[in-house]
Amino acid sequence: MPDKNRSKKRKWIIIAIAIVFVIATIILSLNQDDKDAVSVETEVVKYNTVIQKVNASGTIQPETEVKISSSTSSAWIESITVKEGDYVNKGQLLISLDRKQLLSNYNAAMSSVRSAKARLKQEVASKKRIETMYDQNLASDQELEAIQASYEIANSQLEQARANLESRKDELDRAKITSPQNGIVTQINKEIGEMALGGMFQAEVLMVIADLSKMEVIIDVNENDVVSILKGDTAEIEIDAFLDTLFYGVVNEVALVPQVTGMGSQQQVTNFQVKVRMINVPDNIRPGMSATVDIVTDKKENVLTIPIQSLTARKKGIELIEIGDKPKDVFDKKGAKAEMEELVFIIQDSEGLVDRGESSPKNKFEKPFKKAKKGTKYVHVRPVIVGISSETDYEVLNGLKLGDKIVTGSYKSISRELKHNALVKLKSEKKNKSD
Repeated sequence: MPDKNRSKKRKWIIIAIAIVFVIATIILSLNQDDKDAVSVETEVVKYNTVIQKVNASGTIQPETEVKISSSTSSAWIESITVKEGDYVNKGQLLISLDRKQLLSNYNAAMSSVRSAKARLKQEVASKKRIETMYDQNLASDQELEAIQASYEIANSQLEQARANLESRKDELDRAKITSPQNGIVTQINKEIGEMALGGMFQAEVLMVIADLSKMEVIIDVNENDVVSILKGDTAEIEIDAFLDTLFYGVVNEVALVPQVTGMGSQQQVTNFQVKVRMINVPDNIRPGMSATVDIVTDKKENVLTIPIQSLTARKKGIELIEIGDKPKDVFDKKGAKAEMEELVFIIQDSEGLVDRGESSPKNKFEKPFKKAKKGTKYVHVRPVIVGISSETDYEVLNGLKLGDKIVTGSYKSISRELKHNALVKLKSEKKNKSD
């Protein structure tokens, strides 16, 4: 009897050990699966608004800025009637130049006009006398022709003298430099007593007048972005000197000719100048201030979106290699990359093939697909076609539907660690902006 009880007890001990072993094996298996799973962040695909912008930095300048120079010959500056920061009206006196030499030239021209008038008066009297004598046959044809020629010469000399007088008067008037427009004196480059170098081609800039009520931001936009910018596009402007204040503007001009730096080198950059007119100009703004501009080039509302960081690229068909096949269109004979496709990783409950719509492959491998255990999921490669992008999101044109859950992080897992049918653990699900 004791042997029978002992045998029965041994049997239960063996059964208990077997049960413990099975449980331990299951736990170890679960722990191993959990250990192999990549920890990821996810987000549900929803409808959002995507605003595409082009960002660039530049400086603020007046729309209208006039550089004042002397168009006469060089002269000393006798007086400057304004100072920097003064508001001036059109026609207001700004600078007076030394007029002694100019006045002397004017007086000489005036004297020449008087002399020409006197000679013409004399020629007129002689012409009348010769014409009277000619009518009485007391003067010859030669005498008549000579007096008429003398009259024409005297008349021409008077016209030349008057033209010279007008020129000298204009030079004298331009010795008093006046403002060509309303505006503010933003810069004075000379002092009283200095020489103002004049001329038509190499004149010095004596003063700058600008209309600060109309300002624009001049930015350089890369050739890849400028194609999406059109005249009339709206823009958001941030000025470094006006913190936490957003200004608005409109694209006023897009250059047709590029500005190229580093020509012929690896650092060659091609930019196009874009001018953005400010709608509301703040007080105390100054030319030359730094600003950052976001030009809105496109906007789409209520469209499917994915975060920018969720999009990656893989060789087209690479996932088929991982499940036992090597399609001919994945690699060439040398193993080089044949074609890349943009994709996201979508969360699924089990392994499976890539969903490519009508061109999705069939399960010809007859490989059983495992279901994810509790606490884990699988990710599938999902090719997508994206449209415009904002600073944070892409518009999805094809490949996803509302409610799909995709991987949004980490960057390392999306770019390197994840592959088709990879096992993952979900960290958290980010709330969509539209929530």
